[in-house]
Amino acid sequence: RARALLQQLPPQDCDERYCPELAEEERRQLRAFSARRRQEALGQGLACAVPGPCHGCPCRKCGRRLNKGDPGVSASRLGDQFWHPSCFSCHFCQQQLVDLIYFQQDGRIYCGRHHAELFRPRCASCDQLIFMEECIEAEGRRWHLEHFCCLECDEPLRGQRYVMRSGRPCCRGCFESLFAEPCQACGDPIGADSEEFTHQGLHWHARAACFCCSLCRTPLRGQPLTCRRGRLFCSDTCSRGQDASSSASDSSDSAFASAPSPDS
Repeated sequence: RARALLQQLPPQDCDERYCPELAEEERRQLRAFSARRRQEALGQGLACAVPGPCHGCPCRKCGRRLNKGDPGVSASRLGDQFWHPSCFSCHFCQQQLVDLIYFQQDGRIYCGRHHAELFRPRCASCDQLIFMEECIEAEGRRWHLEHFCCLECDEPLRGQRYVMRSGRPCCRGCFESLFAEPCQACGDPIGADSEEFTHQGLHWHARAACFCCSLCRTPLRGQPLTCRRGRLFCSDTCSRGQDASSSASDSSDSAFASAPSPDS
Protein backbone atom coordinates (compact mmCIF):
# COMPACT_ATOMS: atom_id res chain seq x y z
CA ARG A 1 0.00 0.00 0.00
CA ALA A 2 2.79 2.43 0.88
CA ARG A 3 4.56 1.76 -2.43
CA ALA A 4 1.34 2.25 -4.37
CA LEU A 5 0.62 5.52 -2.57
CA LEU A 6 4.10 6.86 -3.37
CA GLN A 7 3.57 5.93 -7.01
CA GLN A 8 0.05 7.33 -7.32
CA LEU A 9 0.49 10.38 -5.05
CA PRO A 10 4.11 11.56 -5.43
CA PRO A 11 4.82 13.87 -2.45
CA GLN A 12 7.01 16.10 -4.65
CA ASP A 13 3.92 17.00 -6.70
CA CYS A 14 2.30 18.88 -3.81
CA ASP A 15 4.94 19.71 -1.19
CA GLU A 16 7.94 21.91 -1.90
CA ARG A 17 9.83 20.33 1.01
CA TYR A 18 10.45 17.34 -1.25
CA CYS A 19 11.95 19.59 -3.94
CA PRO A 20 14.89 21.34 -2.22
CA GLU A 21 16.62 22.38 -5.47
CA LEU A 22 13.74 24.45 -6.83
CA ALA A 23 14.26 28.14 -7.44
CA GLU A 24 11.89 30.52 -5.66
CA GLU A 25 9.75 31.11 -8.75
CA GLU A 26 9.40 27.36 -9.27
CA ARG A 27 8.37 26.98 -5.62
CA ARG A 28 5.70 29.62 -6.08
CA GLN A 29 4.36 27.85 -9.16
CA LEU A 30 4.34 24.48 -7.37
CA ARG A 31 2.35 25.92 -4.43
CA ALA A 32 -0.20 27.47 -6.78
CA PHE A 33 -0.44 24.31 -8.88
CA SER A 34 -0.98 22.09 -5.84
CA ALA A 35 -3.61 24.39 -4.31
CA ARG A 36 -5.56 24.56 -7.55
CA ARG A 37 -5.58 20.76 -7.91
CA ARG A 38 -6.82 20.26 -4.33
CA GLN A 39 -9.59 22.78 -4.82
CA GLU A 40 -10.76 21.74 -8.29
CA ALA A 41 -9.96 18.05 -8.73
CA LEU A 42 -9.12 16.13 -5.55
CA GLY A 43 -11.68 13.79 -4.04
CA GLN A 44 -12.07 10.50 -2.19
CA GLY A 45 -14.50 7.86 -3.35
CA LEU A 46 -17.10 6.45 -0.96
CA ALA A 47 -17.51 2.68 -0.78
CA CYS A 48 -21.13 1.80 -0.07
CA ALA A 49 -24.01 -0.43 -1.09
CA VAL A 50 -25.82 0.78 -4.20
CA PRO A 51 -29.00 2.54 -2.96
CA GLY A 52 -32.47 1.75 -4.21
CA PRO A 53 -32.86 4.82 -6.47
CA CYS A 54 -29.71 3.75 -8.38
CA HIS A 55 -30.88 0.13 -8.90
CA GLY A 56 -29.96 -1.02 -12.41
CA CYS A 57 -27.62 1.87 -13.15
CA PRO A 58 -24.53 1.06 -15.28
CA CYS A 59 -21.00 1.08 -13.87
CA ARG A 60 -19.32 4.27 -15.08
CA LYS A 61 -16.32 2.32 -16.40
CA CYS A 62 -17.42 -1.09 -17.67
CA GLY A 63 -21.11 -0.38 -18.25
CA ARG A 64 -22.32 -3.53 -16.48
CA ARG A 65 -25.47 -3.22 -14.38
CA LEU A 66 -25.30 -2.43 -10.67
CA ASN A 67 -28.21 -3.63 -8.59
CA LYS A 68 -29.56 -2.41 -5.28
CA GLY A 69 -27.32 -3.59 -2.44
CA ASP A 70 -24.32 -4.40 -4.66
CA PRO A 71 -20.97 -3.02 -3.44
CA GLY A 72 -20.12 0.14 -5.31
CA VAL A 73 -18.04 3.31 -5.20
CA SER A 74 -19.38 6.81 -5.67
CA ALA A 75 -17.41 10.01 -6.36
CA SER A 76 -19.07 13.19 -5.17
CA ARG A 77 -17.30 15.39 -7.75
CA LEU A 78 -18.85 13.36 -10.57
CA GLY A 79 -22.48 13.31 -9.49
CA ASP A 80 -24.78 10.36 -8.86
CA GLN A 81 -22.68 7.72 -10.58
CA PHE A 82 -21.27 4.42 -9.36
CA TRP A 83 -18.35 2.16 -10.16
CA HIS A 84 -17.68 -1.45 -9.30
CA PRO A 85 -14.90 -1.37 -6.66
CA SER A 86 -12.53 -3.08 -9.11
CA CYS A 87 -13.41 -0.52 -11.80
CA PHE A 88 -12.56 2.52 -9.69
CA SER A 89 -9.15 2.99 -11.30
CA CYS A 90 -6.98 5.58 -13.01
CA HIS A 91 -8.05 6.31 -16.58
CA PHE A 92 -4.39 6.41 -17.72
CA CYS A 93 -2.58 3.56 -15.90
CA GLN A 94 -5.65 1.46 -14.98
CA GLN A 95 -4.34 0.92 -11.44
CA GLN A 96 -6.96 0.70 -8.72
CA LEU A 97 -6.90 3.88 -6.68
CA VAL A 98 -5.39 3.37 -3.23
CA ASP A 99 -7.78 4.50 -0.46
CA LEU A 100 -10.14 5.59 -3.29
CA ILE A 101 -8.24 8.90 -3.64
CA TYR A 102 -8.84 10.33 -7.09
CA PHE A 103 -8.44 13.46 -9.20
CA GLN A 104 -11.13 14.22 -11.75
CA GLN A 105 -10.68 15.89 -15.10
CA ASP A 106 -13.29 16.18 -17.85
CA GLY A 107 -15.44 13.49 -16.25
CA ARG A 108 -12.61 10.98 -15.84
CA ILE A 109 -10.77 9.88 -12.72
CA TYR A 110 -6.98 9.71 -12.44
CA CYS A 111 -4.36 8.90 -9.86
CA GLY A 112 -2.47 11.97 -8.66
CA ARG A 113 0.62 11.20 -10.75
CA HIS A 114 -1.13 11.03 -14.09
CA HIS A 115 -3.51 13.86 -13.34
CA ALA A 116 -0.53 16.15 -12.70
CA GLU A 117 1.06 15.04 -15.96
CA LEU A 118 -1.97 16.28 -17.88
CA PHE A 119 -0.71 19.80 -17.12
CA ARG A 120 3.03 19.64 -16.44
CA PRO A 121 5.83 17.45 -17.86
CA ARG A 122 7.74 15.22 -15.45
CA CYS A 123 11.52 15.00 -15.35
CA ALA A 124 12.71 11.50 -16.29
CA SER A 125 15.68 11.87 -13.92
CA CYS A 126 14.37 13.32 -10.62
CA ASP A 127 10.65 12.43 -11.09
CA GLN A 128 9.62 16.00 -10.24
CA LEU A 129 7.25 18.15 -12.28
CA ILE A 130 8.96 20.70 -14.51
CA PHE A 131 7.96 24.31 -13.94
CA MET A 132 10.82 25.91 -15.86
CA GLU A 133 10.07 27.53 -19.21
CA GLU A 134 12.77 25.41 -20.84
CA CYS A 135 13.35 21.67 -20.65
CA ILE A 136 14.94 19.00 -22.82
CA GLU A 137 12.81 16.53 -24.74
CA ALA A 138 14.40 13.34 -26.08
CA GLU A 139 13.14 9.86 -26.88
CA GLY A 140 9.60 10.90 -25.94
CA ARG A 141 10.60 11.93 -22.39
CA ARG A 142 11.56 15.23 -20.75
CA TRP A 143 14.30 16.40 -18.40
CA HIS A 144 15.26 19.49 -16.43
CA LEU A 145 18.13 21.17 -18.29
CA GLU A 146 20.61 20.33 -15.53
CA HIS A 147 19.42 16.72 -15.22
CA PHE A 148 20.02 15.67 -18.81
CA CYS A 149 23.44 14.16 -18.22
CA CYS A 150 25.35 10.92 -18.71
CA LEU A 151 24.14 8.08 -16.49
CA GLU A 152 27.74 7.06 -15.78
CA CYS A 153 29.94 10.18 -15.56
CA ASP A 154 27.25 12.90 -15.07
CA GLU A 155 28.64 14.93 -17.98
CA PRO A 156 25.98 17.43 -19.15
CA LEU A 157 24.62 16.35 -22.53
CA ARG A 158 22.76 19.44 -23.66
CA GLY A 159 23.72 19.94 -27.29
CA GLN A 160 25.93 16.81 -27.25
CA ARG A 161 25.66 13.45 -28.95
CA TYR A 162 24.36 10.67 -26.70
CA VAL A 163 23.14 7.09 -26.71
CA MET A 164 20.11 5.87 -24.75
CA ARG A 165 20.91 3.04 -22.34
CA SER A 166 18.11 1.47 -20.25
CA GLY A 167 15.99 4.56 -20.84
CA ARG A 168 18.73 7.00 -19.73
CA PRO A 169 21.23 8.99 -21.82
CA CYS A 170 24.88 7.98 -21.96
CA CYS A 171 27.73 10.02 -23.43
CA ARG A 172 29.62 8.54 -26.38
CA GLY A 173 32.80 7.98 -24.37
CA CYS A 174 31.11 6.00 -21.61
CA PHE A 175 29.01 4.04 -24.08
CA GLU A 176 32.00 2.96 -26.14
CA SER A 177 34.13 2.03 -23.14
CA LEU A 178 31.41 0.27 -21.11
CA PHE A 179 28.55 -0.87 -23.31
CA ALA A 180 29.65 -1.09 -26.97
CA GLU A 181 29.39 -4.62 -28.41
CA PRO A 182 32.52 -6.16 -29.96
CA CYS A 183 32.46 -6.91 -33.66
CA GLN A 184 32.51 -10.65 -34.35
CA ALA A 185 34.85 -10.13 -37.30
CA CYS A 186 37.52 -7.67 -36.15
CA GLY A 187 36.99 -7.70 -32.38
CA ASP A 188 36.88 -3.90 -32.07
CA PRO A 189 33.99 -2.22 -30.18
CA ILE A 190 31.15 -0.98 -32.38
CA GLY A 191 31.05 2.74 -31.55
CA ALA A 192 28.02 4.95 -31.14
CA ASP A 193 28.54 6.47 -34.59
CA SER A 194 29.17 3.15 -36.33
CA GLU A 195 26.47 1.35 -38.26
CA GLU A 196 26.07 -2.26 -37.18
CA PHE A 197 24.35 -5.46 -38.17
CA THR A 198 22.97 -7.92 -35.64
CA HIS A 199 22.14 -11.55 -36.25
CA GLN A 200 21.25 -14.22 -33.67
CA GLY A 201 22.45 -11.96 -30.85
CA LEU A 202 25.86 -11.34 -32.45
CA HIS A 203 27.15 -8.02 -33.81
CA TRP A 204 29.25 -6.86 -36.75
CA HIS A 205 30.41 -3.53 -38.16
CA ALA A 206 28.28 -2.79 -41.22
CA ARG A 207 31.37 -2.18 -43.36
CA ALA A 208 32.09 -4.72 -46.10
CA ALA A 209 35.36 -5.86 -44.49
CA CYS A 210 33.50 -7.11 -41.40
CA PHE A 211 30.00 -8.01 -42.54
CA CYS A 212 31.00 -10.50 -45.20
CA CYS A 213 31.27 -14.21 -45.90
CA SER A 214 33.89 -15.80 -43.68
CA LEU A 215 35.18 -17.93 -46.55
CA CYS A 216 34.93 -16.04 -49.84
CA ARG A 217 34.69 -12.50 -48.32
CA THR A 218 31.59 -11.60 -50.34
CA PRO A 219 29.86 -8.55 -48.75
CA LEU A 220 26.56 -9.62 -47.19
CA ARG A 221 24.73 -6.31 -46.84
CA GLY A 222 21.27 -6.82 -48.32
CA GLN A 223 22.09 -10.43 -49.23
CA PRO A 224 20.84 -13.77 -47.86
CA LEU A 225 23.22 -15.32 -45.38
CA THR A 226 23.88 -18.39 -43.27
CA CYS A 227 25.35 -18.29 -39.77
CA ARG A 228 27.22 -21.23 -38.24
CA ARG A 229 29.12 -21.14 -34.97
CA GLY A 230 29.16 -17.34 -34.95
CA ARG A 231 30.53 -17.06 -38.50
CA LEU A 232 28.68 -15.69 -41.53
CA PHE A 233 28.53 -17.33 -44.94
CA CYS A 234 26.93 -16.27 -48.21
CA SER A 235 25.66 -19.78 -49.02
CA ASP A 236 25.38 -23.32 -47.75
CA THR A 237 28.27 -24.15 -50.04
CA CYS A 238 30.60 -21.74 -48.25
CA SER A 239 29.27 -22.80 -44.86
CA ARG A 240 30.41 -26.35 -45.61
CA GLY A 241 33.90 -25.05 -46.31
CA GLN A 242 33.69 -25.33 -50.12
CA ASP A 243 34.51 -22.80 -52.76
CA ALA A 244 31.36 -21.58 -54.51
CA SER A 245 32.63 -22.62 -57.94
CA SER A 246 34.57 -25.83 -57.23
CA SER A 247 34.50 -29.03 -55.28
CA ALA A 248 35.77 -29.49 -51.72
CA SER A 249 39.18 -28.02 -50.94
CA ASP A 250 41.45 -29.62 -48.38
CA SER A 251 42.86 -26.27 -47.31
CA SER A 252 39.48 -24.63 -46.80
CA ASP A 253 38.13 -27.67 -44.95
CA SER A 254 41.06 -27.70 -42.56
CA ALA A 255 40.77 -23.95 -42.01
CA PHE A 256 37.09 -24.31 -41.11
CA ALA A 257 37.76 -27.27 -38.83
CA SER A 258 40.46 -25.42 -36.93
CA ALA A 259 38.43 -22.27 -36.36
CA PRO A 260 37.71 -21.73 -32.64
CA SER A 261 34.17 -22.25 -31.43
CA PRO A 262 32.36 -19.49 -29.46
CA ASP A 263 32.88 -21.52 -26.28
CA SER A 264 36.68 -21.73 -26.57
